Amino acid sequence: MTESLARYEVPVAGVARITLARADKFNAINPQLIYDVNEAFDKALYDDQIKVIILAADGKHFSAGHDIADTVESYQSAVQSESRKVGTWSGFQEPETHGWFAAEKEAYFETAKRWRNISKPTICAVQGKCIAGALIFAWVCDIIVASADAQFSDPVMTFGMPGVEWLAHPWELGARKAKEFLFTADSWSADEAHRLGMVNHVVPREELADFALAMATKIAGKPSFALKLAKEAVNKTLDIQGQANALDAGFYLHHLGHTQNFRLYGWGMDPTNVPSLASVPKMKKD
Repeated sequence: MTESLARYEVPVAGVARITLARADKFNAINPQLIYDVNEAFDKALYDDQIKVIILAADGKHFSAGHDIADTVESYQSAVQSESRKVGTWSGFQEPETHGWFAAEKEAYFETAKRWRNISKPTICAVQGKCIAGALIFAWVCDIIVASADAQFSDPVMTFGMPGVEWLAHPWELGARKAKEFLFTADSWSADEAHRLGMVNHVVPREELADFALAMATKIAGKPSFALKLAKEAVNKTLDIQGQANALDAGFYLHHLGHTQNFRLYGWGMDPTNVPSLASVPKMKKD
């Protein structure tokens, strides 16, 4: 049996902590990690003794984002073959863009939607680099606490994509800063993320785990039903403002980018500006 890439523990009564446990790969996100985290969220969700969930990560960095480097020769195959149903899509094994869309919709988008809507409060503790796909893990949480050395970036523009699958950038940063973040592909500090309202607190690296746990413990002292209702109310407010539809549209545009790259390069991304992708075996063009 494959060892889980998401460690689950209950550090104090009422609080579950899910930890990305792939530090040897900088917690790069592969299909197994996604589904292991999803199962851990389910475990916390259906345990009535758990009132708050912390999402954290082992090692120097929170996550390097999608594991393209590790699966560069079989990226599409890995995403498709390891997909598990979490939403309403199918067709994981269909060829090229059909299978890619179906697999990414389930693995990246539907899981993110589930985590965002889990009825219990969630806190993400981010240290070091939080890159591209890793932003999804942080942004779906209700509260983000970052270490002073944390850095956030979405550099996928460099290889011909408009942004990661969960295009929450305007909601997290505001429209103009979201455009700058995407267009430049720059890395932004925890202090800048805090100034823009994306991060709730910035703390010294050595205090990150304790700070997140103390906040979770404080929240866990509140009535669980009231916590669920408050979260539902805030999420519904965002949905009424259009967030849910905007995220759907962002995902479709993300895959328009993939389709264009398949047409031009025979692969889901543009390798011309990324030397490490130059040797990617090209698929038959659509």
